[in-house]
Amino acid sequence: MNTQKLKIFLTLFVSIFFVFALNACEKSKAENKENGNAKFKFGNVELPVLDGALCGAPFFVAKEKGFFADEGIGATLIAADGETRKLGLSKGTYPLTNSDFQFFQAIENGVDIKIVDGIHIGCIKILVKKGSPLKTAKDLLGKKIAVDEIGGTPHQAASLWLSVNGVSTKPEDNQVTFLPYADGNLALAALAQGQIDAAAIWDPLASSYEKAGKADVILDIATDPVFAGRYCCFIYVSAKVLHEEPEKIKALLRALHRAEAWISKHPEETVDIIAEGKYSEIEDKELAVKLIKDYVYTSEEERKKLGRDVKGDLKYFSEQLHQIGYLQKDADEFVKNVFEEIQN
Repeated sequence: MNTQKLKIFLTLFVSIFFVFALNACEKSKAENKENGNAKFKFGNVELPVLDGALCGAPFFVAKEKGFFADEGIGATLIAADGETRKLGLSKGTYPLTNSDFQFFQAIENGVDIKIVDGIHIGCIKILVKKGSPLKTAKDLLGKKIAVDEIGGTPHQAASLWLSVNGVSTKPEDNQVTFLPYADGNLALAALAQGQIDAAAIWDPLASSYEKAGKADVILDIATDPVFAGRYCCFIYVSAKVLHEEPEKIKALLRALHRAEAWISKHPEETVDIIAEGKYSEIEDKELAVKLIKDYVYTSEEERKKLGRDVKGDLKYFSEQLHQIGYLQKDADEFVKNVFEEIQN
């Protein structure tokens, strides 16, 4: 074989080899993708639960300990604001998330979302400057209060507390002014500089600021009579997904219940998981462990011993919200519409 023919032969050989190799690579990628999807019985889901708060611990633990995967779910935890979560749940884009009663009004107005469980107690505080004369809800009359977003959880918790204690939070009454600060650190800086009078802040940031001697707490929803001992946050699910894929919702709940039970026995390791995953900013592990314990995550057996009553807590809060004009329907009607008991 002369040199020219050898070159042609080698060129054809390399070309054919490259085509076979490329086809094999693409086939391998397709098989890997197919196998990856087949790995999870209920496929991959996005859960909008990342907001920097410590109280999303069951989601973080269920993800990192493999409890979602054990239940046949490929879970990706993402960040989303309240409006995005409501829209995603109503469309079935997101199967499930956690929140307090900030979704109540949207549900009353026809957004098809259901509450299926409670998740924990207490996770928000209202802070004032250290040594401030402001001590009670009525002391905030005419004051400026920072929240993370209007309609968000701290805003609604503060609104309920103020209203129950005789301070109207209706904008037209002009008794208090809520100012949104997306970054809690900026809100606390504004508090220190006197630009605002109080700040409704998530833990662990709120408790860290208090422990550092930079602020006084005038509301702790873990202990205040308006909230104490009751679920402040609930598990919301997409009614669409619940109707079309009930077993997926049950699997998600099983993973979360398993995580809650694990947290109750391993609070220190829970904080390690949260810190290593950067799910929440933790500068003081001892404080974070205390907060995790204060949220009282429990096993299902322990829930029964404590007399936890999700439906009862929903009725209580909807009654309060109805009395202050936040909800139009009475409590019984609202709870009948929103609560869905899931039997696993």
